[in-house]
Amino acid sequence: MNLILFGPPGAGKGTQAKVLQEEGGLIQLSTGDMLRASVAAGSDLGKRCKAIMDRGDLVTDDIVVGIIAERLDQPDCANGVVFDGFPRTIAQAEALDKMLATRGASIAAVIELKVEDEALVGRVAQRSLETGGTRGDDTPETLRKRLEVYRKNTAPLLDFYRAQGKLTSVDGMAPIPEVSGAIRRILKDLKG
Repeated sequence: MNLILFGPPGAGKGTQAKVLQEEGGLIQLSTGDMLRASVAAGSDLGKRCKAIMDRGDLVTDDIVVGIIAERLDQPDCANGVVFDGFPRTIAQAEALDKMLATRGASIAAVIELKVEDEALVGRVAQRSLETGGTRGDDTPETLRKRLEVYRKNTAPLLDFYRAQGKLTSVDGMAPIPEVSGAIRRILKDLKG
């Protein structure tokens, strides 16, 4: 089963993806983590990505799609994945659908974590404190830019997946265990 966790930066997608990985055996595919690993490796691709990410902009579709395609070919992804931070544009969503179709797979559900912008600023500030500011994209200024980019480029995906009948929303402002419980109920309904 392949899922997408959808929501603005700081909504809790990574947290919920980890829960799904631990409880359901679905592999978390965080493009943010994969891109940060590329940055940490210091490769040419990583250096290009770092400059883009530090500005709060999105990396190009061909870079992201290539990274995802390579990762999906790994054996641990055979039972399904949770996409965390991908797709971010309609073009990426269409590319993902095509890529999965070539593998005889598809997206089973898209789960939107609905949150308030100002709460996100607080969450990111807290995460920055907890991590010692190790992520260059964890500042209030960068978050506001990322939220602007999200609203412009990524929010239209809601209608894209709603039209496919795959979108379900949960209250991302609820405590983490409640959000996890809501997601579990969605998956149980999918499995019938």
